Amino acid sequence: MDKQQSCVRPEIIALGTLIETTIERASANASKRPGDGMLFLGSRLTTFPVRVVQDRVLEPVDKLVWMIILLQARASSTQAAFPSYDYIQKTANIASKSTVARSIAVLRATRWLTLCARVRERSGRYGGNVYALHDEPLSLVDVLHLDSGYMAFLQNAQQHAHARVQRVANGVLETLDAEIRNGVDVCAGHHSITQGRAVVKTNLNDGYNPRTLKQDSAPSDTQAGISRDPEPSQPASSPKQSNDPVMGEGVVPLVYPKRLDKNQWALTNRYLVSVLPEQRQPILDELEGRLRSVGKGMRPLYDEMSFLNSLCRAMRKGEFKLKLGAPVQAERTAREKVRVRRQQSSPAAINPDPRELRAQIEVGTGALTRMRQSLGQPHRTGSHRSDRD
Repeated sequence: MDKQQSCVRPEIIALGTLIETTIERASANASKRPGDGMLFLGSRLTTFPVRVVQDRVLEPVDKLVWMIILLQARASSTQAAFPSYDYIQKTANIASKSTVARSIAVLRATRWLTLCARVRERSGRYGGNVYALHDEPLSLVDVLHLDSGYMAFLQNAQQHAHARVQRVANGVLETLDAEIRNGVDVCAGHHSITQGRAVVKTNLNDGYNPRTLKQDSAPSDTQAGISRDPEPSQPASSPKQSNDPVMGEGVVPLVYPKRLDKNQWALTNRYLVSVLPEQRQPILDELEGRLRSVGKGMRPLYDEMSFLNSLCRAMRKGEFKLKLGAPVQAERTAREKVRVRRQQSSPAAINPDPRELRAQIEVGTGALTRMRQSLGQPHRTGSHRSDRD
């Protein structure tokens, strides 16, 4: 989970910390009976938010799956866990597990459900998934804080086995791209803060709405749990990378700041598509320069994507100036010159042409023979032994 997002709401940061604690306890106590480590916060009153019922992107089966997850989360104070596919299928009278998987993938894409982490036991064996259920879709900045693989999931979902999951993922990404092209800071995260409720539970025994890309309200009901069900979003084939790879001028690979995580990398590519290829590397250099400047006394940059958005917007307006990125650019240029020199000299030095070697030996031998003759020394052949013999 990324703790460098300044726009992430406090309750989301608190939820992330709570989930990390739950994972640690689950990994340490995997041998104990199911339900150990459960933590519940808030009211047990069973209510369903109006927004999930009115959501025009979710189909009835998706809404029903959301409700069953909520009911299961509140069912017990000792053994509440993310419901298995079998439980959801039987309770909702759904025809197949693939439909359940489809609905969970749609709920994750539309940010009603967040995959916060995957638990590994001390032995390295897969131990389950940690999900968080929300009473309205999370903002993008919040979901990126909780779900480090969200952007990769959306890209992979474009090749999902279910066509509907593909359409929803495409809709989310297309809306995201449109907002970026329009200069919208998709990670601004302006939200009103409300009192939140959460339930976190561990049970290691069981297994987009484009309109909500920038939600201005905060979820007031969040549930999180561990499940052993397989991932609901496995693609049918190799993932489709809509902006990948993004190249610089002359189809040259770009050099990215090392600090960017997976979500930020994917978002960066979507931002860079909005500018010309020759403008992309200078933007990345300026971002890297800003990140490095922290070590020189400048205040920390907690919201890299908002800063990147401002750089792209300035570039499109013709107002971009390379300042902090100038040393980064000069450093990379110097490294490239060294690399080119090595590349040009290394092949001959490491694997010289045998004919050239023989010619050099003959020239050296001839020069040595002439030197001996000038000194009055006898001619030496390969059969002669050294003077010590």
